[in-house]
Amino acid sequence: MSAQPKEAVGPIYNIDAMRRAQANTWKAIETLSALIKPGMHEADAVALGKQVLADLDMQRIWHPLLVRFGANTLKTFKQRSEGDLVLGENDIFFIDMGAVWEGHEGDAGETFVTGNDPEMKACAEAAKTLFKRVQAKWKNEQVAGLELYRYAQEQAKDMGWVLNLDIKGHRVSDFPHAIHRGGELGDFDHYPNKGLWILEIQIAHPSKAYGAFYEDLLA
Repeated sequence: MSAQPKEAVGPIYNIDAMRRAQANTWKAIETLSALIKPGMHEADAVALGKQVLADLDMQRIWHPLLVRFGANTLKTFKQRSEGDLVLGENDIFFIDMGAVWEGHEGDAGETFVTGNDPEMKACAEAAKTLFKRVQAKWKNEQVAGLELYRYAQEQAKDMGWVLNLDIKGHRVSDFPHAIHRGGELGDFDHYPNKGLWILEIQIAHPSKAYGAFYEDLLA
């Protein structure tokens, strides 16, 4: 591996531990998503997510746990939710978790729907599909992070969705994250090595007030 300075890691970094942290994060998302039901407030879902993580013996949360309902699915990580929304019978929500296991940072996110709204289902699926297309380009063509997000924008447009380019992925490593901050994946002008970068995809419906989110480790 030819690592760039922005890909520096700490003394305990191990890619297998990164993958285990990621697997635990996905397990937590799967567990929480099954517990979130129509009529629940966003704040209650966040509290439930914290309990799920604690039950899975995570060491600590390294970024705030986000659960976004409805129109709040358009918000970026740094933006606050507008009110404590209640999940509807036909609605959309996403979960974004970042927690530490074995001293390594897991970070994953996925979108889910309640009810049978076909456009919401299509939006949730599109975020995951777009992620897979960009991930495949990374694996097969070994392009720079900059190119990955140019490609993601083109693909999103072709699919009929709007890519949020305020969300462009980021570094992960052994904890603490801040020591190994390497900027955004979408600004990285080298090939991103495996086990070090989170690819984030956030899309918006072209005319309706909701979107979808999906992220995972490039590993």
